[in-house]
Order: sequence, then C-alpha cells, then structure tokens
Amino acid sequence: MEITAFHLVRPEPERYLREQPQLERPANRRPMELSTLKDLYIHELKDLFSAEKQIIKALPKMAKAATNPDLKAGFEQHLEETKEHAVRLEKILKSHDQTTRGPKCKGMEGVVAEGAEMIEEEADDEVRDAGLIAAAQRVEHYEMAGYGSARTYAELLGDKAGAKLLQTTLDEEAATDEKLTTLATSAINVAADK
Repeated sequence: MEITAFHLVRPEPERYLREQPQLERPANRRPMELSTLKDLYIHELKDLFSAEKQIIKALPKMAKAATNPDLKAGFEQHLEETKEHAVRLEKILKSHDQTTRGPKCKGMEGVVAEGAEMIEEEADDEVRDAGLIAAAQRVEHYEMAGYGSARTYAELLGDKAGAKLLQTTLDEEAATDEKLTTLATSAINVAADK
C-alpha cells in the first residue's frame, strides 16, 4: 500500500493476497487431519499429554525456587498428581488405539516459560513466591480449559470411561487452583505486601 496526498491507495485484493508471505509448516511436521469430533478429541488428549510432560519437568524447579514451606510442599504434591494425570491420558489414548506421540503443546510451552522467568527474577522471597503462585495458577487454568473440553468431547462420543478419568483430573486441577488461592490470600500475598 502507498499513501499519496492523504489518500490511501489499496492494491487489488487478489494481488494483495498473493503478495502476503505464506506460513510454512516444517517438513517434518504434518498437520493432524481433524475431520471428526473424535479426531479433535484425540488431538486434545495428545496436546494435554504434552502439556503434562512439560509440567512434570517444570514443577521441581518451581518447588526448588519456592521459599514458603507450604508452597514448596504443594508443588511437590502436585508433581505426583501430574504424573498420574499423564498416566490417565495414556490410558485413554490406548483405549482408542492411539499413542501419546504428537506435537508439543505450544500454549503450555509459553505458560511454562513465563513461570521460568519468574524463577529468575530479582525479587524478595515473598514476592517471588507470590509470582510463582500466579504462574502456577495460569498453568492450572490452561489445563482446566483443556480437560473440560476433552471431557465434553468424551461424553458426546460415548467414551464414559475416558470422561470419568478426565473429570477426575479436572477436579484435581480445580482443587489445586483453590489451594493456591487459599495459600496466596492467607499467607504469601500478605507477606509480599509488607
């Protein structure tokens, strides 16, 4: 586009579209074909599995960075729950003759990266702990959105066993989020405000 004498001159739509750079998918990454709700369900399960594996790697670092003993213990407890979440997802995928292999969950990668930045911040211990809670809650909310969608797909597809396992995980994620809120509002955020 060019501007002449305060008038915007737009190129013809066809030429404009031809000139736009096309996003290229890496040669080793083909998109999964999503033709049915079941395809989407399997895609979501694999995405959640990738997210859980990333969280399993991140939680020990968050526990090490936490200075509040209750927060540290909470991260360690959630690590064990998260390992079980991954096992449940693998079980559901196997029941559909699927592997856990799939693309890396980019959304969780970004959320985990933000948490890693909080660990590295120059901050008072109480303030860093408050930031770690915020980072952990972003993880929980992301997971709850994914598990809620996957559970709904399972119900619609008649996968009662999968829906039950996904609901169990969804309940555990919500409980973790509530524990983090209680810890933040009763102790850590209060200490950070001094």
